Amino acid sequence: MTLNTNEIEAIVNGKHDNPFSVLGVQKEENAYIARTFIMGAEQVTAFDAKGIELGDLKPIHPEGLFEGKIKVKGPQPITYRARALGTEWLVTDPYTFAPVLGPIDDYLIAEGSHKRLFDVMGAQAIHHQGVDGVNFAVWAPNAAIVAIVGDFNDWDARKHVMRYRLDIGVWEIFIPHIGLGRAYKFSIHDKAGNQLPLKADPFAFASELRPSTASLTTSKPEFVWNDDWHRNHWRNSNPSELPISIYEVQAGSWRKGWQGEFLNWDELSETLLPYVIEMGFTHIEFLPISEYPLDESWGYQTTGLYSPSARFGTKEALARFIDKAHQSGIGVIIDWVPAHFPSDNHGLSNFDGTALYEHADPRLGFHPDWTTFIYNFGRREVVSYLVNNALFWAEKYHVDGLRVDAVASMLYRDYSRKAGEWLPNSEGGRENWEAVEFLKRTNGELRNLGLNTLTIAEESTSWAGVTHNEGRTGLGFGFKWNMGFMNDTLRYMARDPIHRQYHHNEITFGLMYAFSENFVLPLSHDEVVHGKGSLLNKMAGSWEQKFQTLRAYYAFMWGYPGKKLLFMGQEFAQVREWSEARALDWDLLQYESHKGIQTFVRDLNNLYKSRPALHSRDCRPDGFEWLVVDDNKNSVFAWLRFAENQNPIAVICNFSGQTLHNYAIHLPYGGEWQEILNSDSKIYNGYGSGNMGKIQVVNNQAEITIPALSTIYIEYSGG
Repeated sequence: MTLNTNEIEAIVNGKHDNPFSVLGVQKEENAYIARTFIMGAEQVTAFDAKGIELGDLKPIHPEGLFEGKIKVKGPQPITYRARALGTEWLVTDPYTFAPVLGPIDDYLIAEGSHKRLFDVMGAQAIHHQGVDGVNFAVWAPNAAIVAIVGDFNDWDARKHVMRYRLDIGVWEIFIPHIGLGRAYKFSIHDKAGNQLPLKADPFAFASELRPSTASLTTSKPEFVWNDDWHRNHWRNSNPSELPISIYEVQAGSWRKGWQGEFLNWDELSETLLPYVIEMGFTHIEFLPISEYPLDESWGYQTTGLYSPSARFGTKEALARFIDKAHQSGIGVIIDWVPAHFPSDNHGLSNFDGTALYEHADPRLGFHPDWTTFIYNFGRREVVSYLVNNALFWAEKYHVDGLRVDAVASMLYRDYSRKAGEWLPNSEGGRENWEAVEFLKRTNGELRNLGLNTLTIAEESTSWAGVTHNEGRTGLGFGFKWNMGFMNDTLRYMARDPIHRQYHHNEITFGLMYAFSENFVLPLSHDEVVHGKGSLLNKMAGSWEQKFQTLRAYYAFMWGYPGKKLLFMGQEFAQVREWSEARALDWDLLQYESHKGIQTFVRDLNNLYKSRPALHSRDCRPDGFEWLVVDDNKNSVFAWLRFAENQNPIAVICNFSGQTLHNYAIHLPYGGEWQEILNSDSKIYNGYGSGNMGKIQVVNNQAEITIPALSTIYIEYSGG
């Protein structure tokens, strides 16, 4: 026996911090010794990869620790035949395999510049030294011991203690002959020797369905894609010049199965996709689809950034959905949450016994609104973890865009904090410059992929340069949600028509900054939850007037500069506030008023897509000109939308309760203008008041009819 008593006890109790130094094939003077821990074994014989017997091992501890000289010329994979109680079984020893991570991985991981972490970290199904198996790797630099536990080793942390890579703080082990779909977690002891709660894999590609929380071994997301046309179209285009109309969806509650179950991705591809195509939207944006424990969080408290939620099926089914969407010309955007993570014990919190992913000081690392932890953006390994995740979704799942949640909470150290509850930066300011650099890097790395992946910031302040690259504050996003537009215009629509004349600026003010950023106009899930009701119920007036106003408001928004976003259910005037616990109220479509709203949104989308004047200069001031900006008495707003070599379109809104006849308006061209949209049309369940489809302009003057609580579009058609 060559091991001392302390080492033997450490091995059999799973407390040895460097088992690779004693287990496997070890050189002892001029011979090689094989040493293995096979619990329950009474006899062990060693074989090489070709099945040649190398010798018997002798027991040195009754728990199953064996050693013995073997006839080899150097370290190599060894398989043992174990016997006990008349039974025998084969064990290929993980401690006889060389490390999988190489020197280049070490260098890039240490530098924080690795752009393929998802190819080396987590559980990688690989062929290593002639054997199929799974290599496990996890970053836990402050742990004393890390072991992999799972259904393949009886969840026993003594069996697979991992190798520690001191230079990068990563623990790894290759376990041969385990297949896909196996549940696993990491067993971690901190420096004080305390056993931490078992941790799910931060890089897991798949996870168990809640309430279970284990990670699952699986192959990397690989799929034979058929979306080259779609990807090339967006790669070679300027998104700010294209029509973008986004249908925001919570995958678990758009529809449900007969027994209230979630639809899976294949079922959604057969139901949701045809609906989105019929409705004329260009993109679907999903609330977060990464794994999350609590349904009520809607995915915004994720514990598995690399793992599509098991609620909706397999990763292959998700890839099929996206591929089919792309073949139909529909883009897919996902909500991405790099701002914070939940405190669930199996997640990232206190991962190795220290504040590893989060800040240790709660004034920096704890979010008071959501009782979650805030990522430490000053730590290169954390930034690398998040940046790689953005690249992962764009590359592996072909997502067209990331809508980045809660950007404002990342940018300001005092976000939602009182005096004394936050720490200033080194300059004494409130800006979180580490988060700024993280966001810049994420957007830059996505640009470097060359896929033209959309990045959209949910940023609710006036931070300068969210969609610009210049200067210290330029973040490099493609688009920003225009929260000011949403707040001001919804406040205006909630007012009684007779009072709107006193709040004219709530509509006009938005044009003061409409082109300062590339904006998306969001009527999102945030406006129809937490007691806010539905969009329909935000509209002022009687039941009938609510529908009139909602149609007029939608047409106002679709004619306003900026890309469009509408949360599911609002396209047919859902009455109840949205809840993730139930499906949308599709039965409302039996009523003409709701059907009319749905038809109207469809026509708005198709008109918006077909008329470059309505979309190609969404983000440029030379595509907009006021026609009527100061008629607060009549609550009228009118403007022109332009595009190069295209007929201009006038958008004319009457938010008063009175139909205006012979309303004089100055237009830039004489001749005939076509009324191409009227929110009061009978096909939308309106009254049918309007201009009989045509308007004649003489000396640049027109007299038109603008129905009460309505918006009309008129397009120049020639002299």
